[in-house]
Amino acid sequence: MWENILDIFQGFQTLGHVFSTNPSMAIARIVLIFLGLFLIYLGKKGVLEPLLMIPMGLGMATVNAGVMFFDPLVLHGGIGTLFVEPQAGATTDVVKNASDLMTILQIDWLQPIYTFTFSNGLIACFVFMGIGSLLDVGFVMARPFMSIIIALFAELGTIMTLPIAQMFGYTAKEAAAISIVGGADGPMVLFTSLQLAPHLFVPIAVVAYLYLGLAYGGYPYLVRLLIPKKLQAIKMDPPKRKKEITSGEKMLFAVIACVVLSFLLPVASPLIFSLFFGVVIRESGIKQFTELLQGPVLYVSTMLLGMLLGILCEANTIMDPKVLPLLLLGILSLLISGIGGIIGGYFMYFVSGGKVNPILGIAGVSCVPTTSKVAQKLATKANPNSIIMPYALGANVSGVITTAIIAGVFCSLIK
Repeated sequence: MWENILDIFQGFQTLGHVFSTNPSMAIARIVLIFLGLFLIYLGKKGVLEPLLMIPMGLGMATVNAGVMFFDPLVLHGGIGTLFVEPQAGATTDVVKNASDLMTILQIDWLQPIYTFTFSNGLIACFVFMGIGSLLDVGFVMARPFMSIIIALFAELGTIMTLPIAQMFGYTAKEAAAISIVGGADGPMVLFTSLQLAPHLFVPIAVVAYLYLGLAYGGYPYLVRLLIPKKLQAIKMDPPKRKKEITSGEKMLFAVIACVVLSFLLPVASPLIFSLFFGVVIRESGIKQFTELLQGPVLYVSTMLLGMLLGILCEANTIMDPKVLPLLLLGILSLLISGIGGIIGGYFMYFVSGGKVNPILGIAGVSCVPTTSKVAQKLATKANPNSIIMPYALGANVSGVITTAIIAGVFCSLIK
């Protein structure tokens, strides 16, 4: 009777089997289930970004709970899930020919979405189109020097993590793919890892987006630690403009930037095009396209991205020996980038004679628009009359562009 019940409710059997053969993997499954539930809670409370954390948390909890036995004759064999097989399409023990891939596409319900949008970078391009349609490049055009300087300082983690990752035994390509996490630009991380280290694509993607969500909750503590309350309260004067930047000028800027950057860095041109396509659509006044990109394209892509990232947080992936250093290097890269951004904020503070609020530095980390909101929230808390969002958005948008440039340079130079 008891065996029949276990046959029906396989979760007990699979967990017991893993406990007997690999206890650490069983513990990891349980920890990841509770971690997923915790991410949902933090997303609901607004501590972390709910658009990513809620679908990601539910996917993480469910995939580690829904493990089952497969007939050895079935493609998966042994123990697995009905969600997704990250190695599908590669020449591995899992998939060796086209018929195997077709079988997996029929078995795993998320496999078509993963194979045709996630594992080829398409979903990253869709997200960038949506982000571009929300960006106002006028903030960069109004204050190009300050925006670019802060953004460059905020790439410190991207630059410094490259040699550190190589010290951990990663190749130059793997180290570059890992270090781009410091740019805090999720789609760019997806795209770069596919170009340079496709075998590490899944763990790098998971680590990057997990930490980008945590950055929203962690960066305020870094700012409070490194910037005195007196400086946080600096009230910046409203931007003085001789004339308003027109939509035509913004559109011209986006078109020229897109063409020039694509010419210089063709390896990153799909993402560069996607970002500036969104900007051009926004400034062109084509209402139907703007609503499409800002609504269905952006939010459906973000929802599927968060859900797939959670599903990919399966215990076997997280417990891979190569993932632990990734966890450390990812958080280190974002930490150094945050510190670099704050250094950039201090640089502009001294250059301006104390007129620039150094909190702006954290907005140089290109997690659009999260770090801009963090900067404004902290400035408002220190001084309710301090409005720095226009300046923060300029640094934020510049951060996206500088990360794209560095990713393109990495992909071009590291062979």
